[in-house]
Amino acid sequence: MSADSGRETTILPEAPPVAGTAGPAAISVTLVVNGAQRQLDVDPRSMLVDVLRDRLGLTGTKKCCERGECGVCTVHIDGRAALACMTLAVAAEDREITTIEGLATDGDLHVLQRAFIEQDGFQCGYCTPGQIMSAIACIDGGHAESEEEIKEFMSGNICRCSAYPQIVAAIQAVAVSAEGL
Repeated sequence: MSADSGRETTILPEAPPVAGTAGPAAISVTLVVNGAQRQLDVDPRSMLVDVLRDRLGLTGTKKCCERGECGVCTVHIDGRAALACMTLAVAAEDREITTIEGLATDGDLHVLQRAFIEQDGFQCGYCTPGQIMSAIACIDGGHAESEEEIKEFMSGNICRCSAYPQIVAAIQAVAVSAEGL
């Protein structure tokens, strides 16, 4: 885990395929995603972002740099922010995974989702799911005491549209509200 970002990453090197050989056999994993237990057979080299998007249809978790540099794929694993593009799906077995789709309750948006809308904390919206998941970790981790602290914590999330002031405003609005998380 990087001391700067507060995100957990599980990185294991992927072996390049050898010509004339089959890849590793699929293995069975149990993933608990947004409260639902899912049994899947996956290639042991599969990254969590690919399993979430391609196998489970949870496309709210975006895929961009595939190197852990942009924060777009941020999810929560056991309540901690994690980069899904840097986490092997097998490493998330039997752990509680929360994606952006898992934040709303009975059709009601999460308080931070509402704050992003109210503060116009998005432009194109591509980075918004990762920004929101990181923002929750920012507040939960006690890193929203000041604008500077929020900016430092959120620095691992890139917004190409430069909605940073609105993102900070949304985080501050929730951090100081009585509603909280």
